[in-house]
Amino acid sequence: MAFNRRQYLSVSAQKGVSRPGFTSIWLLALVFMCGGCTMVGPDYVKPTAPEPEAWLENGGAEAEDRETDLSAWWKVFNDPVLNDLVESAYRQNLTLQATGIRILEARAQLGIAIGDQYPQTQQGFGDASIQKTSRNLTNAASGERFSTIYDTGFDVAWELDFWGKFRRAVQASVADLETSIADYDDNLVFLTSEVASTYINLRTAEERLAVARGNVEIQTESLRLAQAQYDAGAVYELDVFQAKALLRTTQSAIPGFETDIRQAKNALAILLGKLPGEVDAMISTAGPVPTIPDELVLGFPAELLRRRPDIRLAERQLAGQSAQIGVAKADLFPSFSLFGTIGYASAGSTSPPQSRNAGLGELFTRKSFNFSAGPSFSWDLFNYGRITNAVRVEDARFQQLAVDYENTVLEAYQEVEDALVAYLRTQEQVALLADAVKAYKDAVNLSSLQYREGLVDFQRVLDSQENLVQTQDTLVFTTGDVVLSLVGLYKALGGGWEIRIGQDFVPRKIKTKMQERTDWGDLLAPDELETDPSEETDKIFNRPDW
Repeated sequence: MAFNRRQYLSVSAQKGVSRPGFTSIWLLALVFMCGGCTMVGPDYVKPTAPEPEAWLENGGAEAEDRETDLSAWWKVFNDPVLNDLVESAYRQNLTLQATGIRILEARAQLGIAIGDQYPQTQQGFGDASIQKTSRNLTNAASGERFSTIYDTGFDVAWELDFWGKFRRAVQASVADLETSIADYDDNLVFLTSEVASTYINLRTAEERLAVARGNVEIQTESLRLAQAQYDAGAVYELDVFQAKALLRTTQSAIPGFETDIRQAKNALAILLGKLPGEVDAMISTAGPVPTIPDELVLGFPAELLRRRPDIRLAERQLAGQSAQIGVAKADLFPSFSLFGTIGYASAGSTSPPQSRNAGLGELFTRKSFNFSAGPSFSWDLFNYGRITNAVRVEDARFQQLAVDYENTVLEAYQEVEDALVAYLRTQEQVALLADAVKAYKDAVNLSSLQYREGLVDFQRVLDSQENLVQTQDTLVFTTGDVVLSLVGLYKALGGGWEIRIGQDFVPRKIKTKMQERTDWGDLLAPDELETDPSEETDKIFNRPDW
């Protein structure tokens, strides 16, 4: 550890009230010895993770040799309403705000860990007491049995960081801070994808409702035709009953779609930190399902490790736990401390009464001055394996997190591949369903015409109309699935969190309330982070004075 000026000043303050000699030499020797100490415990090494060379399913997608910009992926749909919803959710979502406040908590915890590197005890003290001495111990000649004692001064105690215990604790706190930031980013990725998915579900439900109402019109006309044919005596009443049954079945789906629309709007309101109904003005009219882009650029699989916040979160947790091993291991070795007390002490007799304040009056005189200073050490020798097992506990936790990290990486690649294959295959489904809908529309028109001319029975009309209803609804639903799969792909690629770069983690109005309630100093100041925060953390972990 590099020699710290604050440590030097602290020792110099004690040295100024002491006489040159053996004690002063010991104090300085201990400080300089501490400056050359190394930290026990493992030095953290960022783990490697398996990564594929290329995506299994790339279809029409391209993996170009460049960084893929997914910072605002929702804009590829060219839907202004969706853009406004995502922006509002980023500014107003309450869960995201709570996650941002946890970053402030982590900053404060880091401040505590940094403060533990310096004198842990710096206390002023003072007391006044009256003491009554036993009559059997009192000098019979003087007869003094009561006395007043006044004592005031300043205590300093400093456990030196010989084995890196406190420096490892700072490393762990830095990693905790980075973990909280990665958690914020992960929540932001989830939030943007959830807003987009909910919006797409809303538009899908609106389009399914429109399709159902269109088919109701067709089937109403078929019912009128069957009724007219029956009234003319051309067909049996069975045709009327069948036409009415099909119409009512189609009509029964409409309340379900209306329920889906209302619930999707309510979900969007909560995501935007609003009451149900308050978001309706932003979605005043029904609209189509957003269209997908003509081209999809995935980038290389290696980008996933740098972009996905949950991977970064798992890696930062691993880094923090590595430091905790060193914190626990430091307890196996002796701890060395510097202590010092400087103050004044005086005593006075309370008998006779006129001399009761004599001790207080002489408290700050030269002869009442006293001090003590020196080094000390302690060593928990007979701990019966408790400390060793505590180190093993921390090491086991580290290994668990290492496995969790690797599993997180593997699951991330799985999510990308699953979303990609769903996106590509559902597009094939949409193309086939679109052809089927066109064929069923022709069948409905032809069967209705032939029924009017008496060439076919009404069952042909019913079958073609029923098939048209089901296929049209499936087409709209699957079209929504294509867009949802693309949203899932962007989420799996870890896009969206970059919009917070250069922005506050906590809204100004919340920070104002916190500052009015508590002195937060400069911890509430905006903290702009680089695109890859883990690189900044690596710089901190490799500082030469640590």
